Formats: sequence, C-alpha cells, structure tokens
Amino acid sequence: MKTEKQNIQLDELDERERLKYEIAEELGLLDKVLEEGWRSLTSKETGRIGGLVTKRRYRK
Repeated sequence: MKTEKQNIQLDELDERERLKYEIAEELGLLDKVLEEGWRSLTSKETGRIGGLVTKRRYRK
C-alpha cells in the first residue's frame, strides 16, 4: 500500500483515463483511488464509474 498520494497530471492522460479520474472525483472516490489504487474500489463503485464513462462518451 502506498503512503503518499500519486500526483496525476490530467493533461498527460488520454481522454478515457482523464474521464475516469474526473468521474471518480465527482463520486467522492478520487482520494481512495489515489491512496490505494483502482483495485481498492468495490465492483459497485467500479461499475458506476464505467457506466458514467460510457454514458458521457456516447453523449458527445
């Protein structure tokens, strides 16, 4: 487990990765992701992020 938060540069990520981080932040999960990684999320949390990513990508 990491003790320091990772510094994420959103402008260096591809569109889909950037969207994942933005949605995680909106859902209040960004701190958990930065501290413990994506694997720390429950399947419900991961599914919610994936669903919102899909929804927003088709909205464009």
